[in-house]
Amino acid sequence: MLPVKTPGAGRAPPPMPPARRARGLVPEIVDTLSADIREGRLPGGGKLPTESALMARFEVSRTVVREAISRLQASGLVETRHGIGTFVLAVPEQRNFRIAPEEFATVADVVELLELRISMEGEAAGLAAQRRDEQHLQNMAGALAAFEQSIEASSDAVPSDFQFHMEVARATGNRYFADLMTYLGTMIIPRTRINTASSAPEGRLAYLRRVHTEHQTIYQAIRRRDAEAARQAMRLHLTNSRERLRRAQSDPPT
Repeated sequence: MLPVKTPGAGRAPPPMPPARRARGLVPEIVDTLSADIREGRLPGGGKLPTESALMARFEVSRTVVREAISRLQASGLVETRHGIGTFVLAVPEQRNFRIAPEEFATVADVVELLELRISMEGEAAGLAAQRRDEQHLQNMAGALAAFEQSIEASSDAVPSDFQFHMEVARATGNRYFADLMTYLGTMIIPRTRINTASSAPEGRLAYLRRVHTEHQTIYQAIRRRDAEAARQAMRLHLTNSRERLRRAQSDPPT
């Protein structure tokens, strides 16, 4: 008897699609959901779709979805109520001033935002040193601990990085600092736009540890109520970030 041939027998299997980089998908998901929230497709007070629904929508793993939700929480766009779900927070009415994520397409764009932050957050750190209370210090220390845990776990540490800067803004006692930080969200962290950690000459881990040390210096000045030292430490931290980006912009590709 002749063997029966099945359709497709003997053919090579089709090539698999290139692997999708999970870490690169997180900003894409955050930008999409942020736009859905700001434009009312996900209204304030309503529940965010479940993790399973978001996994299916974006075709990603649960880990990627959770990282994206963590960034939305840090941006003040959602909050998770344990045992109930994640809810969309009301977005304040936007006025004419607007900084949109899509406007940060180049290193020069990120450098310009850092220049704004040097002025704003430098003064915020000084005010925080004068006005902080013990709860503010605990919140900052918690963000620092989360940052350290994240970098040892091979995370980009963006949520905890943003959270530290947000806690400094809150410690000013001036709600406008915190409101502006909430409006800007995690896109103020250069790593959300440019892979500064991986491209750093000293390597990712050493780069993030250096950032952590700079955060600790800011925290210690605020804890001591040394306003001038806090201003200088914050300005130095952000200036270092700006100069690292400028060098990356000017260095010719190899």
